[in-house]
Amino acid sequence: MKHSPRFLSIVNRVKQHIKETDVATVKKMLDAKENFHLIDVREQSELDKGHLPNAIHLSKGLIECNIEKTLTDTSEKMVLYCGGGFRSALAAYNLQLMGYENVISMDGGFRGWHEAGYEITSKDKED
Repeated sequence: MKHSPRFLSIVNRVKQHIKETDVATVKKMLDAKENFHLIDVREQSELDKGHLPNAIHLSKGLIECNIEKTLTDTSEKMVLYCGGGFRSALAAYNLQLMGYENVISMDGGFRGWHEAGYEITSKDKED
């Protein structure tokens, strides 16, 4: 996907102020059963095509409104992901502004996870 220069400019500025990790590290965290919340910030239509195992869905458009209903402890570790790592970076930045202290954006996002051949969960598999 080709993003607009202004959007990329915002993302690049935000990325200077957040923590990021990569797909392989998140996979290791999941395999080691580390204690963290994995949050999918993509739109419902994207989620319907598949998501990472055990991910919580809080779309980028509503995460700031709904995060406190899901995670009340602002010190809990969370990893956010989107399609490629841009929307999750923006969401991570906003959550930090809200006082969440341990927010990480997964660079590479769902695309990187899928390209690495890691497990994808879909509605069909959950039923």
